[in-house]
Amino acid sequence: MQPDQIKSLIEGHIPGSNVEVAFEGSHLQLTVVSDAFDGLSRLKKQQLVYAALSDKIADGTLHAVQMKTLTPEEAGL
Repeated sequence: MQPDQIKSLIEGHIPGSNVEVAFEGSHLQLTVVSDAFDGLSRLKKQQLVYAALSDKIADGTLHAVQMKTLTPEEAGL
C-alpha cells in the first residue's frame, strides 16, 4: 500500500486532518493532526485513526503501526 493511499484513507475518515505517512521497512509511522482530537484521550485519538485503517490491518496489508495523534495546538500550529 502506498503512502498516499494511507493518507487518503485517514483523511477520508477524519475530515480536516493533516496526515504524514512514512515507512521504515515494514513499519508504518503516522503523524495525524486534527481538530477532531480536541478533548479526546490519547487512546480515543488512536482509535479514530485505527478505525480508518481497520480493514487494511484486518486483511494483513498493514501492521506494526506507530502513530502520533495531535490537535493543531499540540502540534504548534
